[in-house]
Amino acid sequence: MNPEDSSLFVQSLATGLSVLDAFTTDRPSMNLREIAEAASVTKSAAQRFTHTLVTLGLLRKDATSKRFSLSARTLNTGYRYLQTHVLLERANPYLLELNRQTGETVNLAELDSGEMVYIGRFPSPHRAVVHMPVGRRLPIFCSSAGRAFLSCLPDEQVEHILTSSERPNFTPHTITDINTLMGTIARVRETGFAYSIEEFYLSDLAFAVPVYNIRGEPVAAVNLSVSTAYWSFERAVAELVPKLIHTARLISTKPPTSRAMEPFQIGYGKVRDKLRHS
Repeated sequence: MNPEDSSLFVQSLATGLSVLDAFTTDRPSMNLREIAEAASVTKSAAQRFTHTLVTLGLLRKDATSKRFSLSARTLNTGYRYLQTHVLLERANPYLLELNRQTGETVNLAELDSGEMVYIGRFPSPHRAVVHMPVGRRLPIFCSSAGRAFLSCLPDEQVEHILTSSERPNFTPHTITDINTLMGTIARVRETGFAYSIEEFYLSDLAFAVPVYNIRGEPVAAVNLSVSTAYWSFERAVAELVPKLIHTARLISTKPPTSRAMEPFQIGYGKVRDKLRHS
């Protein structure tokens, strides 16, 4: 049964969310007609939903152009998600330590709707190849985090995910062939780490290792990203990957100390306590 056919499904709420989702980097602001087209609703429905969303503070309306755009309040849900994410809270001290040890960018990504999403990020203090903020979604087939996660799944499930995913050539180095990808993921199981060399964007050399929960199930992947201008694949494997594997193992098996957690509790400890007791 399609979940949307359930009597419990609130179509108006789903449509309101589709209006918010219609805003993208390509469409940062829209008028009513554009919103109606992007969200697949009528213009009158777009008018009702935008009025409601403006009243709630989730959309802004420019008084002169009559165009709508997202407001800062839309960040609240994502911020609260990160505040209350138990795995992220556990992982942050270890991610920071790996960032300090290597001087390179460290991320934590989890699976969502067939893509890997950054939920934690500590950028390199020295260099950044490209801006990749928390919340950025990466394709599962060509990202190191995606391959690390896929390596924990049965071959049948991996093949289903890959064949049902779009696999565009982001760069001349992107691997899209199913058989080649299956072989790549098989090697991840043998070595314990995944990698991607300039497959999503040029000059990027990325490594990742899966993170497991107490039942041994994959829940995320720790990713370390470096520039090909400063690191060869062989040197990175020798110097960085052992630290990456150790970090993933700590996150999976050992809760951080209270002292290590302190920097991440300053400023919103009371908020977090209220959320836990509400």
